[in-house]
Amino acid sequence: MVSDIEIARSVSLRPIAEIAASIGLGTDDLIPHGHHVAKLATPTLARLRQRPRGKLILVTAINPTPAGEGKTTTTIGLGDALNRIGRRAIIALREPSLGPVFGRKGGATGGGQSQVLPMDKINLHFTGDFHAITSAHNLLAALIDNSLHYRLPTATGLPLDVRHINWRRVLDMNDRALRQIAIGMGSGNAPARETGFDITVASEIMAILCLADDLADLQARLARIRIGRDEAGTPITAGDIGCDGAGGGAAGAMTALLVDAILPNLVQTIAGSPALIHGGPFANIAHGCNSVVATRAALALAEFTVTEAGFGADLGAEKFCNIKCRSAGLEPAVAVIVATVRALKFHGGTALADLSREDPAALTAGLENLTRHVENMARFGLPVVVAINAFANDSAAEQAAVLAHCRDVLLVKAHLCNHWAQGAAGAVDLAKSVAALADAEVASFRLLYPDTLPLAEKLRTIARQVYRADDIALSPAAARQLRAFTDQGFGQLPVCMAKTPYSFTADETIKGATTGFTLPIREVRLSAGAGFVVALCGDINTMPGLPRLPAAFGMSVDAEGHINGLD
Repeated sequence: MVSDIEIARSVSLRPIAEIAASIGLGTDDLIPHGHHVAKLATPTLARLRQRPRGKLILVTAINPTPAGEGKTTTTIGLGDALNRIGRRAIIALREPSLGPVFGRKGGATGGGQSQVLPMDKINLHFTGDFHAITSAHNLLAALIDNSLHYRLPTATGLPLDVRHINWRRVLDMNDRALRQIAIGMGSGNAPARETGFDITVASEIMAILCLADDLADLQARLARIRIGRDEAGTPITAGDIGCDGAGGGAAGAMTALLVDAILPNLVQTIAGSPALIHGGPFANIAHGCNSVVATRAALALAEFTVTEAGFGADLGAEKFCNIKCRSAGLEPAVAVIVATVRALKFHGGTALADLSREDPAALTAGLENLTRHVENMARFGLPVVVAINAFANDSAAEQAAVLAHCRDVLLVKAHLCNHWAQGAAGAVDLAKSVAALADAEVASFRLLYPDTLPLAEKLRTIARQVYRADDIALSPAAARQLRAFTDQGFGQLPVCMAKTPYSFTADETIKGATTGFTLPIREVRLSAGAGFVVALCGDINTMPGLPRLPAAFGMSVDAEGHINGLD
């Protein structure tokens, strides 16, 4: 079988100016990064905000499995297919993180005939956005430790308390050895303290960049980042350090590193559809959506914007609605839920090695997972279309059983999709159904909870209504933190669940659609700049580790500089 990167390498890419022209943009609207990638210029983004918006299509999925669902591939295939049937569409995706690229997943630019290109550039350094975010985050960490070293006064007049610093460092790589470290060791480096690294996609700065309206909003949000306390116990922000007369906080310097990173990146698909790729927070440990700036630009430039939210609908889609749409005033018109026969059987109990065999009983059991995700999207008032991403060794009978379940039980449209093998042609029926639903304007979008609901009740609402838990179990520390955040004026913020994506529970080994469990919440963290409170469930970790056999071991570069194994 031809690999994804071999397919990508065989495509003759069009100059990015041609792709831009297809959506009404000229050369003055672009900041080129080579022949096939460009950023949208700041004046262009400001101009586009005055235009009417097209319709927003959200692509999500069932809980992910090792069998693969192809959510990004389906997002790209749907965008291509909408353009093929004469509806103007732009695809809006997140940027891949180097952590999973070299870890468990490999590349994250789609697959087969439904890819965004140039896939090697996008999967690796791309335009440097993640490096800029990493640098801005670690600049703040360095400024904090410098303030501790010299005992510099903060805006309160008191120095930071070394015992109460909650800003860690980040790296865009999976590296469990960095989860807990000691710094400030050795002569002249005091004070010594314990800290650690998170992965860049879990950085609050990543979330801020993806939720900011523009550069001014970005800088204001950066200044609100909570970094710790002063020696009297008063909370201190990034805007409060360096305020001894020599400066005005850390936000200005951090923003300087992000001036280019906040601009969306324009690329193309194999079929030549325009795609904006920007930002990349994970959905299991962050809010899991591409940037508001990119989404708004796409909505101003096309009839349809096809975007995705990370992992399954219980994480990415829930946060897309409750966090991103709440913050940015967006309203999706249609939700597409991606499933595969293989993944449904895995949720029903079939072993990974046996997924190519027919197993009607396991498929029936696994369909409960799909059912719950369809029901959850209905809670947000969104009409649903199910995309069954076809695999070559699928059983026709089992594909028919999934289609029948969607038609007769769930009462939603479902389509067998072959966009991986056929590109746009393989998703035409899906595109027609999505366009028809969007045109009918049947969505009645609503949020799951109001701003005024107490933080603990917001967590409980998601646990009960989305995951179907009986209740949540807050650790004593988490309960104290929620009370403190409320007392400090942050009780109106939405909540961001951090938990395993592989289960509705906090235990990744529990598949399907279980009920009757309690969701353990061990810690909550305030992301004041991003504008949400993060709840860490079970043993979820904000710095992933590599698997026993990382994808990195399958990669190589030939004498001509072609990268192999980046699939």
